[in-house]
Amino acid sequence: MDELKQQEQGQPQDPVNYKQPIREQFRINAIADIDFSRTYSYADYFRWGFEERLELIKGRIFRISPAPSLTHQRLCGLIYVKLYAYLSDKTGEAFVSPFDVRLPAVSMEDEAIFTVVQPDVCVICDAGKLDERGCIGAPDLIVEVLSPGNNKKELIDKFTIYEEAQVKEYWVINPEKKIVIIYHLNGKGRFQEAKDPVSAIFPDFKLNVTELFRI
Repeated sequence: MDELKQQEQGQPQDPVNYKQPIREQFRINAIADIDFSRTYSYADYFRWGFEERLELIKGRIFRISPAPSLTHQRLCGLIYVKLYAYLSDKTGEAFVSPFDVRLPAVSMEDEAIFTVVQPDVCVICDAGKLDERGCIGAPDLIVEVLSPGNNKKELIDKFTIYEEAQVKEYWVINPEKKIVIIYHLNGKGRFQEAKDPVSAIFPDFKLNVTELFRI
């Protein structure tokens, strides 16, 4: 009623503060109410209350598989556990999906962020990028495990946005071919494929490819 009076009197309404819990009247609780042809920001994304998992890539919606394969889950778990243990006495923290990573382009404001992804595994060394909603800014390392339904997204769309965001290192795990591809950010700010699956930012971290695909 107060909002209606404000409109009738021409008074400005208080803007929605997306950094606070969303009031129920602003929350969207059914995916059927989402227009997949539209461009969305993180402010929109943060209002969605349904269980389906989605990512935003430059404002476009991408669905996340609700039930990854057993192999996919095992690989993600193994990599996360090894990175978590490796970082136990170092600066940096490993996270496993679901974990929101916001990649701002021009502003840190929710309404100006149009890319929100959930990498399978990521490492953030700058604790200042972490908040209760996840990470804002580029992780130091991102790991994506391919599955039949997401190959194009990981190999093309995410490669591009991770490079643009200046993620220092990007690992692509291909369970079908049993290979690991590591991209390092070179001096020109472009991803360059490593000759061997060895981390440049964590050179003493041992990624045993044979052991990885023994599961």
